[in-house]
Amino acid sequence: MTTATHTIPDELAGLRLDQALARMFPEYSRSRLTAWLKAGRIRIDGQSPRPRDRVAGGEEVAVDAVPETVVDAAPEPMDLDIVFEDAAVLIIDKPAGLVVHPGAGNAGRTLMNGLLAHDPGLAELPRAGLVHRIDKLTTGLLVVAKTLPAHTALTRALAAHAIERRYLAVVNGVLTGGGRIDAPIDRHPVDRTRMAVREGGRSAVTHYTVRERFAAHTAVDVRLETGRTHQIRVHFAHRRHPLVGDPVYGGRLAVPGGASDTVAGALRGFRRQALHAGRLEFDHPVSGKRVTAEAPVPADLDGLMNALRNG
Repeated sequence: MTTATHTIPDELAGLRLDQALARMFPEYSRSRLTAWLKAGRIRIDGQSPRPRDRVAGGEEVAVDAVPETVVDAAPEPMDLDIVFEDAAVLIIDKPAGLVVHPGAGNAGRTLMNGLLAHDPGLAELPRAGLVHRIDKLTTGLLVVAKTLPAHTALTRALAAHAIERRYLAVVNGVLTGGGRIDAPIDRHPVDRTRMAVREGGRSAVTHYTVRERFAAHTAVDVRLETGRTHQIRVHFAHRRHPLVGDPVYGGRLAVPGGASDTVAGALRGFRRQALHAGRLEFDHPVSGKRVTAEAPVPADLDGLMNALRNG
């Protein structure tokens, strides 16, 4: 446990205590500060006030920052493809088939289990430091915070759309140009395991440009403005250009008429959504320097594109 002592600045006078603390300690989330308040780990002039109490300015604040195990998952050693790592941040290139965190039907052998084996201290962070996620069958980059201040900063950056995430996708059909998809997403009204474009859903915006056109498919570069569950997959399916191989939103496999045996075989053999998180950019939570990470196109997706290109 470390105890930090500060004085509430006069300019915060009149604010609720929880609001004042959020401004004084931006490295911690408001929910974490409120929990510490209620547990008596934050004292004002030696007392334990309520979050809603007003501050006058000049009070002495003592904060007992106590590391806590907040992740209930077992460490499991695994080979992690680490693209970048320092004392505050870790960037992983996730392979297809690896679930990000434990859930129904996936109690172990997830990326979270591997992260806890790589750095046991991540057990003290929400979701073992994972700032965002990608689907089991999607490949590519994920950023992980290694300290609580870094996790708070990166989570806020994600909410403010300040983490740039770029993807490569191969979709059915030939697109004539790039564009912007602005369509709200919510749970499917019948199948609750799926997402759907629905009026009144959460705002979702996807930007895309054409990378390469094939005879009956298109490779697109995608930039997420928001990060809803299954967003890219749902948006392109909504536009009637579902991702190749998508087992949930892709519908039945459609081999184009006149396709060569090479193309037909490549399409039939590609059994995951053709989606790769290839680039991440964000400001480092400690140094402020711009961090840029890239992951090469995985072999299966590269092989699919070669078949579509040359078939």
